[in-house]
Amino acid sequence: MSYLTVSNATKQFGQSFMALNGVSVSVERGEFFTLLGPSGCGKTTLLRAIAGFNDLSSGDITLDGSNLRAVPPHQRDIGMVFQDYAVFPHLSVFDNVAFGLKPRKVPAAEIKTRVTHALDAVRLGAMAERLPAAMSGGQQQRIGLARAMVINPRLLLMDEPLSNLDAKLRIELREEIRDIQQQVDIATIYVTHDQEEALAISDRICVMNAGRIEQVGTPQEIYGNPQTRFVAEFVGTLNTFKPGEALDALLGQLGLSAPGAASWAVRPERLGLAEAGAAADGAAILPGTVTKYTYLGREAHVQVETPAGAIVVQLANPGMAATREAGEAVSVLVPRDAPMAFGADNARIGG
Repeated sequence: MSYLTVSNATKQFGQSFMALNGVSVSVERGEFFTLLGPSGCGKTTLLRAIAGFNDLSSGDITLDGSNLRAVPPHQRDIGMVFQDYAVFPHLSVFDNVAFGLKPRKVPAAEIKTRVTHALDAVRLGAMAERLPAAMSGGQQQRIGLARAMVINPRLLLMDEPLSNLDAKLRIELREEIRDIQQQVDIATIYVTHDQEEALAISDRICVMNAGRIEQVGTPQEIYGNPQTRFVAEFVGTLNTFKPGEALDALLGQLGLSAPGAASWAVRPERLGLAEAGAAADGAAILPGTVTKYTYLGREAHVQVETPAGAIVVQLANPGMAATREAGEAVSVLVPRDAPMAFGADNARIGG
């Protein structure tokens, strides 16, 4: 039996808005489980229902075999890390972290020990007496993380905790959060709309859209084997081929068919680029003309106009010699296993 189970959860606001529509997920002990999706998809609503801030309209939530909906929020032993840090500016770092222990009547000596360990875990041990106003955003978010962990929660919930930080700090802190989570070995549910963040730190990812679950899987499964067009488009970048004779000829070169396919698409990094007229073993060739070249350091994006539509090719580790000029004739190389087919209902065909 899974550690946390949400079964057929629904949450309706007003007469018509269904924020959650039959959502069922499970989380294992020690797992880092991420809810990923665009704004308004229901991920924060689900997190708040688990925390007890919002009750479900219907459905069940069990934690370690017990009915969580029957337990008041303050008795659920759940740690929460918020987007806006939620630190008390008039309290020291130590007192901020200790705040949740005092109502639990933890002895003073144990409070000191637990707070010290929590601050050491988030690398703030030397700053225990500082006030939050004198600290950076990343340090304040570490305070929130330490405060959530110090109560020894059964479950840790994190609601877009890095969204207020700059890009470089987000990358640094997400790695620290993952390391800390693995050290304390606590089941964690993490909410984000950042695809790269989800792929980098998760054991499994649940992609949500319009109150429903699109797909649950490992980062490799979500990115490499998307089961719906929404997942393929939301997690990563997707080229969609224009229907017509050029696409039919391309599929014919590759020996591909998918009865019921409404659209075909391919990831930019699965494509290759060669000189116009070049031969390619094991790949189909789309002739085209470069319309745009974007250099990004570790990679470059080349936009090519082809008979099957505008296609972006991603080149890894481009050197200076790899630069392509607008108007240049090229060949786009399409490996046989690169195209993905989707039905009229947007479900993956044959994936």
